[in-house]
Amino acid sequence: MLDRRTLLANTSLGLAGLAAGCADPAIPVTPSPKLISLPDFYEEIEYRTFRYFRDTVNPANGLIPDRWPSQSGANVAGVGAALAIWPIAVERGWISRSLARDFTLAALRFFNAAPQGDGATGMTGHRGFFYRLLDIKTGVRLRNSELSSIATTMLHLGMLFAAGWWNGDTAEEREIRRLGDDIVERAEWLWFQNDSQELRLSWRPEGGFAEETLQGYNEGMMAVLLALGSARHAAEDGAWEAWTASYPRVWRGEGDTRHLAYAPLAGHQLSHMWIDFRGIRDTVMRGAGFDYFENSRRATYANRAYCIANPLRWDGYSADTWGLTGCDGPGNFQLPFKSETRTFFGYSDRGPLDQPGERDDGTLAPAAALGSLPFAPEIVAPTARAFMSVPGLYREYGFLNAFNPSFRFPDRTSETGSINAQSGWMARDYRALTQAPILIQAANHRSEAVWKVMRASPVLRRGLTRAGFTGGWLD
Repeated sequence: MLDRRTLLANTSLGLAGLAAGCADPAIPVTPSPKLISLPDFYEEIEYRTFRYFRDTVNPANGLIPDRWPSQSGANVAGVGAALAIWPIAVERGWISRSLARDFTLAALRFFNAAPQGDGATGMTGHRGFFYRLLDIKTGVRLRNSELSSIATTMLHLGMLFAAGWWNGDTAEEREIRRLGDDIVERAEWLWFQNDSQELRLSWRPEGGFAEETLQGYNEGMMAVLLALGSARHAAEDGAWEAWTASYPRVWRGEGDTRHLAYAPLAGHQLSHMWIDFRGIRDTVMRGAGFDYFENSRRATYANRAYCIANPLRWDGYSADTWGLTGCDGPGNFQLPFKSETRTFFGYSDRGPLDQPGERDDGTLAPAAALGSLPFAPEIVAPTARAFMSVPGLYREYGFLNAFNPSFRFPDRTSETGSINAQSGWMARDYRALTQAPILIQAANHRSEAVWKVMRASPVLRRGLTRAGFTGGWLD
C-alpha cells in the first residue's frame, strides 16, 4: 500500500513532470554505472547457457523448446532470443558464422511461410501475430495456446536484431534482412488495439481477445513501443499514454529507492534485453528525474533488499542468494513451515510482497538476479558465484530454472522437480525464457552486443519517438 507521503510525492511530481515535460531541477539525473569487469567464472556460465540453445534447436525450422529435458512445445519468444544469441555466439567464438546463419535462416523461412488464419487448428499465427506455443516439429499451434502480443514482440525483436546484425552482401544475409523486416511489419497492431488505445494481451480463435490489456509497468512496454513503431499497421496515437496511465498506482519507495514497481524481476529485464534505455526518457521519466534503466537498477536492489529482510523467514535467502521472478515451483501445496501453514505454488510469477504481482513462497530463480547484470553487476556477480555452489543447481546448461530450500517435504511428490529432506526442492527443467536473459544481458553488459544493433532499428526509433522519448542516443 502507498502511504500518504509516497502518494503525495507520486501525484505532485508525476503531474508536474507531465505538465512541464522536463525534469524537476531539484532531482539529479542518475548516471549509468561504469562497466565492471566480470570474474573469469562468468564466461563459463554464459557458455553453458548458450549450449541450451545450440543443443536443443530444431535445425529444420529454428524452433527452440520452451523447457528441457521435459517434453514441451516451442515458445516463440525463445526463438526470438535465439535469433540474438546466434550472433552473440559468433562474436564469442562459440559457433561458426555459417551455422549461425543456417539456424537464423531456418527460423525466418519457417515463419515467413507458416500458415496464418483464424482456424483453431493447423495454424501458426493470425494477422501477423504468432501463437505463444508451437509444436516443435510441425510448427503449428500447440493445444489451446494464445496469440500473445508479448511473445510475438520478443520474436519480432529477435528478427529486427537479425536484420540489423547480418549485414553482409551474400544472398543468404540479404535474405535474412528482407525476411526479418517483412515478417515484423505484417503484424496488425491496430487490430490488437481492438478499438481501444490499450493493446490487448492475447487472442484465441475460441473466444477472441482476452479482457486483459497491456498496462504499465512490466515487460509489456516493449510491445507497445513495437506497435507504435510499425510502418504498415501501427497502433494509434495514445497507446503509450494508455500504457503509462496506471503508473501512479505502482510507484514504491522514496528518494533514491523510488521506482516503478513490478514484483517479478523479468518485468524489469525483458524489454531491456533489446532496448538501451540509458539516457533516454519519456514524459513520465523526465518528470521523475531518471530513466528506465535506473528504474530497473532500483528494482533489482529492492528485490534483493526484500530477500535480505526475508519477512516470511524462508530458508536460504541472503545478500548473495536472492532473486524472485516468474519460474517453476514445487507445486500447489499447503504445508506446515516454522509453526505456520504456508502455501506453495507451481509455475507462477513471484516477487516482493506489497508490489504489483507479489508472491513469495520461498522459491528463488537464478535468472532473476543474473538477468539484472547490466543494472547492478556489483551485486549480481557475487550472487552468480553463490548460486554455482548450490548443490545440483548448476549443471550442463547452466542453472536450472529455480529452487526452494524451504520445501523439505520428502513425503510429497513434485511433478516439476525433486525434493530432498536437507536441501529442499530443485527444478527438473531449464527454461528458454530464463536462460535467455542470463546470456543476452551478459552480452549487453560486456559489449552492448544487442543494444548497439537495436539502436539503429528504424522500427524501434520510430516507436520510441512516438512514445515521447528524447535524449541520449535518440538525439
